[in-house]
Amino acid sequence: MHTRIATLAAAALIALFTLPLSGQAGKNPIGYCVGLKGLEVAKAAGFDYVELGTSELTALSDADFEAAVAQVKAAGIPTPNANLFLPATFRLTGPEALAPEQQMLYVKKAFTRLERLGVKILCFGSGGARRVPEGFSKDEAFAQLVAFGKRIAPEARAHGITVVIEPLRRQETNIINTTAEGFALVKAVADPNFELLVDFYHLASEQEDPKIILEAKDHIRHLHMANPQGRVFPLKWEEFDYAPFFANLRTIGYAGRMSIEGSSPDVPGQAPTSIALLRRAFATP
Repeated sequence: MHTRIATLAAAALIALFTLPLSGQAGKNPIGYCVGLKGLEVAKAAGFDYVELGTSELTALSDADFEAAVAQVKAAGIPTPNANLFLPATFRLTGPEALAPEQQMLYVKKAFTRLERLGVKILCFGSGGARRVPEGFSKDEAFAQLVAFGKRIAPEARAHGITVVIEPLRRQETNIINTTAEGFALVKAVADPNFELLVDFYHLASEQEDPKIILEAKDHIRHLHMANPQGRVFPLKWEEFDYAPFFANLRTIGYAGRMSIEGSSPDVPGQAPTSIALLRRAFATP
Protein backbone atom coordinates (compact mmCIF):
# COMPACT_ATOMS: atom_id res chain seq x y z
CA MET A 1 0.00 0.00 0.00
CA HIS A 2 2.75 2.44 1.01
CA THR A 3 4.67 1.57 -2.15
CA ARG A 4 1.63 2.29 -4.31
CA ILE A 5 1.07 5.65 -2.60
CA ALA A 6 4.71 6.60 -3.13
CA THR A 7 4.49 5.59 -6.78
CA LEU A 8 1.35 7.67 -7.31
CA ALA A 9 2.94 10.66 -5.57
CA ALA A 10 6.02 10.42 -7.78
CA ALA A 11 3.85 10.17 -10.88
CA ALA A 12 1.90 13.24 -9.81
CA LEU A 13 5.11 15.22 -9.32
CA ILE A 14 6.38 14.21 -12.76
CA ALA A 15 3.05 15.18 -14.29
CA LEU A 16 3.23 18.56 -12.60
CA PHE A 17 6.53 19.29 -14.30
CA THR A 18 5.24 18.30 -17.73
CA LEU A 19 2.07 20.37 -17.73
CA PRO A 20 2.11 23.42 -20.03
CA LEU A 21 2.44 26.84 -18.44
CA SER A 22 0.10 29.74 -18.97
CA GLY A 23 2.85 31.53 -20.91
CA GLN A 24 3.62 34.05 -18.18
CA ALA A 25 7.29 34.48 -17.27
CA GLY A 26 8.14 33.90 -13.63
CA LYS A 27 10.57 35.84 -11.49
CA ASN A 28 13.48 33.89 -12.99
CA PRO A 29 13.84 34.81 -16.68
CA ILE A 30 15.05 31.94 -18.88
CA GLY A 31 17.53 32.76 -21.64
CA TYR A 32 19.58 31.06 -24.30
CA CYS A 33 23.35 31.16 -24.87
CA VAL A 34 23.40 31.57 -28.62
CA GLY A 35 24.96 34.87 -29.67
CA LEU A 36 24.01 37.12 -32.55
CA LYS A 37 23.17 34.30 -34.94
CA GLY A 38 20.26 33.11 -32.85
CA LEU A 39 18.47 36.30 -31.82
CA GLU A 40 15.37 35.72 -33.94
CA VAL A 41 15.24 31.98 -33.20
CA ALA A 42 15.48 32.62 -29.45
CA LYS A 43 12.70 35.19 -29.50
CA ALA A 44 10.40 33.01 -31.61
CA ALA A 45 11.05 30.04 -29.32
CA GLY A 46 9.87 31.96 -26.26
CA PHE A 47 13.11 32.74 -24.42
CA ASP A 48 13.10 35.86 -22.26
CA TYR A 49 16.56 37.00 -23.37
CA VAL A 50 19.72 36.00 -25.23
CA GLU A 51 23.20 35.57 -23.76
CA LEU A 52 25.68 37.03 -26.23
CA GLY A 53 29.27 36.02 -27.02
CA THR A 54 31.74 38.68 -25.87
CA SER A 55 34.74 37.59 -27.93
CA GLU A 56 32.52 37.60 -31.04
CA LEU A 57 31.40 41.16 -30.37
CA THR A 58 34.86 42.44 -29.44
CA ALA A 59 36.44 41.04 -32.62
CA LEU A 60 34.03 42.96 -34.89
CA SER A 61 35.14 46.03 -36.77
CA ASP A 62 33.52 49.28 -35.65
CA ALA A 63 31.20 49.20 -38.65
CA ASP A 64 30.23 45.57 -38.08
CA PHE A 65 29.61 46.26 -34.41
CA GLU A 66 27.24 49.11 -35.27
CA ALA A 67 25.43 46.66 -37.56
CA ALA A 68 25.24 44.20 -34.66
CA VAL A 69 23.72 46.88 -32.42
CA ALA A 70 21.08 47.51 -35.08
CA GLN A 71 20.48 43.77 -35.41
CA VAL A 72 19.88 43.39 -31.66
CA LYS A 73 17.51 46.36 -31.65
CA ALA A 74 15.57 44.99 -34.62
CA ALA A 75 15.29 41.53 -33.06
CA GLY A 76 13.50 42.99 -30.06
CA ILE A 77 14.80 40.52 -27.46
CA PRO A 78 16.78 41.70 -24.39
CA THR A 79 20.52 40.98 -24.19
CA PRO A 80 21.33 41.47 -20.49
CA ASN A 81 23.94 38.70 -20.33
CA ALA A 82 27.11 37.75 -22.16
CA ASN A 83 29.58 34.87 -21.99
CA LEU A 84 32.68 33.74 -23.94
CA PHE A 85 34.61 36.59 -22.32
CA LEU A 86 38.15 35.92 -23.54
CA PRO A 87 39.66 34.10 -26.53
CA ALA A 88 41.90 31.13 -25.73
CA THR A 89 44.94 33.10 -26.92
CA PHE A 90 44.36 35.67 -24.17
CA ARG A 91 46.79 34.26 -21.60
CA LEU A 92 45.92 34.95 -17.96
CA THR A 93 48.16 32.46 -16.17
CA GLY A 94 51.72 31.24 -16.41
CA PRO A 95 54.96 32.98 -17.39
CA GLU A 96 53.45 34.14 -20.72
CA ALA A 97 50.43 35.86 -19.21
CA LEU A 98 49.61 39.13 -20.93
CA ALA A 99 50.80 42.29 -19.26
CA PRO A 100 48.12 44.18 -17.30
CA GLU A 101 48.13 47.00 -19.86
CA GLN A 102 47.44 44.56 -22.71
CA GLN A 103 44.70 42.87 -20.71
CA MET A 104 42.94 46.14 -20.05
CA LEU A 105 42.99 47.25 -23.70
CA TYR A 106 40.81 44.27 -24.57
CA VAL A 107 38.71 44.48 -21.40
CA LYS A 108 37.84 48.16 -21.86
CA LYS A 109 36.81 47.60 -25.47
CA ALA A 110 34.73 44.58 -24.50
CA PHE A 111 32.99 46.35 -21.61
CA THR A 112 32.26 49.43 -23.72
CA ARG A 113 30.58 47.31 -26.38
CA LEU A 114 28.66 45.19 -23.88
CA GLU A 115 27.33 48.30 -22.19
CA ARG A 116 26.01 49.54 -25.54
CA LEU A 117 23.97 46.34 -25.80
CA GLY A 118 22.59 46.53 -22.27
CA VAL A 119 24.67 43.70 -20.81
CA LYS A 120 24.66 43.64 -17.00
CA ILE A 121 26.18 40.21 -16.27
CA LEU A 122 29.32 38.93 -17.98
CA CYS A 123 30.20 35.26 -17.52
CA PHE A 124 33.90 34.58 -17.10
CA GLY A 125 34.48 31.00 -18.22
CA SER A 126 37.28 31.25 -20.78
CA GLY A 127 38.86 27.91 -19.89
CA GLY A 128 41.64 28.22 -22.45
CA ALA A 129 42.66 31.69 -21.31
CA ARG A 130 42.92 30.68 -17.66
CA ARG A 131 44.40 27.19 -18.18
CA VAL A 132 47.56 26.77 -16.10
CA PRO A 133 50.62 25.74 -18.13
CA GLU A 134 52.19 22.40 -17.22
CA GLY A 135 54.75 22.78 -14.45
CA PHE A 136 53.49 26.20 -13.37
CA SER A 137 52.42 26.72 -9.75
CA LYS A 138 48.64 26.50 -9.27
CA ASP A 139 48.93 28.87 -6.32
CA GLU A 140 50.70 31.44 -8.46
CA ALA A 141 48.13 30.99 -11.22
CA PHE A 142 45.34 31.54 -8.69
CA ALA A 143 47.07 34.74 -7.57
CA GLN A 144 47.21 35.87 -11.21
CA LEU A 145 43.46 35.30 -11.53
CA VAL A 146 42.86 37.24 -8.31
CA ALA A 147 44.92 40.15 -9.65
CA PHE A 148 42.97 40.04 -12.93
CA GLY A 149 39.68 40.06 -11.05
CA LYS A 150 40.73 43.02 -8.92
CA ARG A 151 41.89 44.82 -12.06
CA ILE A 152 38.72 44.38 -14.10
CA ALA A 153 36.08 44.78 -11.38
CA PRO A 154 36.33 48.59 -11.10
CA GLU A 155 36.21 48.85 -14.89
CA ALA A 156 33.14 46.60 -14.94
CA ARG A 157 31.50 48.81 -12.32
CA ALA A 158 32.11 51.89 -14.49
CA HIS A 159 30.12 50.20 -17.27
CA GLY A 160 27.31 48.87 -15.08
CA ILE A 161 28.53 45.29 -15.45
CA THR A 162 29.14 42.51 -12.93
CA VAL A 163 31.63 39.82 -13.94
CA VAL A 164 30.74 36.33 -12.69
CA ILE A 165 33.36 33.59 -12.56
CA GLU A 166 32.16 30.34 -14.10
CA PRO A 167 33.62 27.09 -12.70
CA LEU A 168 34.32 24.69 -15.58
CA ARG A 169 34.71 20.90 -15.53
CA ARG A 170 38.23 19.49 -15.67
CA GLN A 171 37.91 18.55 -19.34
CA GLU A 172 37.73 22.26 -20.18
CA THR A 173 40.33 23.81 -17.89
CA ASN A 174 42.56 22.92 -14.95
CA ILE A 175 41.76 25.72 -12.52
CA ILE A 176 38.48 26.80 -10.85
CA ASN A 177 36.66 23.55 -11.60
CA THR A 178 34.08 23.60 -8.80
CA THR A 179 31.65 26.12 -7.42
CA ALA A 180 33.57 26.01 -4.13
CA GLU A 181 36.75 27.01 -5.96
CA GLY A 182 34.90 29.78 -7.79
CA PHE A 183 33.57 30.99 -4.45
CA ALA A 184 37.13 31.06 -3.09
CA LEU A 185 38.21 33.25 -6.01
CA VAL A 186 35.26 35.59 -5.46
CA LYS A 187 36.20 35.98 -1.79
CA ALA A 188 39.84 36.62 -2.69
CA VAL A 189 38.93 39.32 -5.24
CA ALA A 190 36.51 40.83 -2.72
CA ASP A 191 34.71 43.23 -5.05
CA PRO A 192 30.93 43.45 -5.55
CA ASN A 193 31.41 43.58 -9.33
CA PHE A 194 33.19 40.22 -9.36
CA GLU A 195 30.78 37.51 -8.28
CA LEU A 196 29.77 33.89 -8.92
CA LEU A 197 27.98 31.87 -11.59
CA VAL A 198 26.73 28.33 -10.95
CA ASP A 199 26.50 26.07 -13.98
CA PHE A 200 24.50 22.90 -13.32
CA TYR A 201 26.23 20.99 -16.11
CA HIS A 202 29.67 21.60 -14.64
CA LEU A 203 28.47 21.11 -11.06
CA ALA A 204 27.03 17.70 -11.97
CA SER A 205 30.06 16.75 -14.07
CA GLU A 206 32.34 17.42 -11.09
CA GLN A 207 29.89 15.56 -8.81
CA GLU A 208 29.75 18.57 -6.52
CA ASP A 209 27.13 18.69 -3.78
CA PRO A 210 24.48 21.33 -4.64
CA LYS A 211 24.61 22.39 -0.97
CA ILE A 212 27.42 24.72 -2.02
CA ILE A 213 24.60 26.99 -3.20
CA LEU A 214 23.59 27.53 0.41
CA GLU A 215 27.13 28.48 1.41
CA ALA A 216 27.71 30.82 -1.54
CA LYS A 217 24.19 32.25 -1.60
CA ASP A 218 25.17 35.90 -1.12
CA HIS A 219 27.43 35.86 -4.19
CA ILE A 220 25.46 33.91 -6.84
CA ARG A 221 24.46 36.29 -9.62
CA HIS A 222 23.73 34.00 -12.57
CA LEU A 223 23.01 30.38 -13.57
CA HIS A 224 23.67 28.17 -16.57
CA MET A 225 21.64 25.05 -17.22
CA ALA A 226 21.79 21.90 -19.34
CA ASN A 227 20.92 18.24 -18.98
CA PRO A 228 24.34 16.75 -18.08
CA GLN A 229 23.52 13.67 -20.16
CA GLY A 230 24.73 15.09 -23.46
CA ARG A 231 24.75 18.78 -22.49
CA VAL A 232 21.37 19.22 -24.13
CA PHE A 233 18.16 21.11 -23.36
CA PRO A 234 16.53 19.83 -20.14
CA LEU A 235 13.11 18.45 -21.07
CA LYS A 236 11.81 16.13 -18.34
CA TRP A 237 11.98 16.31 -14.56
CA GLU A 238 12.78 12.61 -14.30
CA GLU A 239 15.68 12.65 -16.81
CA PHE A 240 18.20 13.73 -14.14
CA ASP A 241 18.29 14.50 -10.42
CA TYR A 242 17.51 18.21 -10.65
CA ALA A 243 15.55 18.40 -7.39
CA PRO A 244 18.35 19.20 -4.87
CA PHE A 245 19.73 21.96 -7.08
CA PHE A 246 16.41 23.75 -7.45
CA ALA A 247 15.43 23.13 -3.83
CA ASN A 248 18.54 24.99 -2.72
CA LEU A 249 17.88 27.82 -5.18
CA ARG A 250 14.39 28.21 -3.74
CA THR A 251 15.80 28.12 -0.21
CA ILE A 252 18.11 31.07 -0.89
CA GLY A 253 15.38 32.91 -2.80
CA TYR A 254 17.38 33.16 -5.99
CA ALA A 255 15.56 35.63 -8.24
CA GLY A 256 18.07 36.07 -11.06
CA ARG A 257 18.31 34.77 -14.59
CA MET A 258 19.13 31.28 -15.88
CA SER A 259 20.55 30.66 -19.35
CA ILE A 260 20.31 27.34 -21.12
CA GLU A 261 23.79 26.52 -22.39
CA GLY A 262 23.21 23.33 -24.30
CA SER A 263 22.47 21.94 -27.71
CA SER A 264 19.16 20.94 -29.27
CA PRO A 265 18.30 19.26 -32.57
CA ASP A 266 15.06 21.27 -32.63
CA VAL A 267 15.18 24.58 -30.77
CA PRO A 268 11.70 25.78 -31.83
CA GLY A 269 10.21 22.42 -30.86
CA GLN A 270 12.08 21.82 -27.60
CA ALA A 271 12.50 25.32 -26.17
CA PRO A 272 8.90 25.76 -24.93
CA THR A 273 9.08 22.43 -23.06
CA SER A 274 12.46 23.30 -21.55
CA ILE A 275 11.41 26.80 -20.52
CA ALA A 276 8.23 25.45 -18.90
CA LEU A 277 10.20 22.81 -17.00
CA LEU A 278 12.64 25.36 -15.59
CA ARG A 279 9.96 27.84 -14.60
CA ARG A 280 8.11 25.14 -12.71
CA ALA A 281 11.32 23.98 -11.06
CA PHE A 282 11.87 27.48 -9.67
CA ALA A 283 8.26 27.90 -8.61
CA THR A 284 7.32 24.49 -7.17
CA PRO A 285 8.38 23.53 -3.62
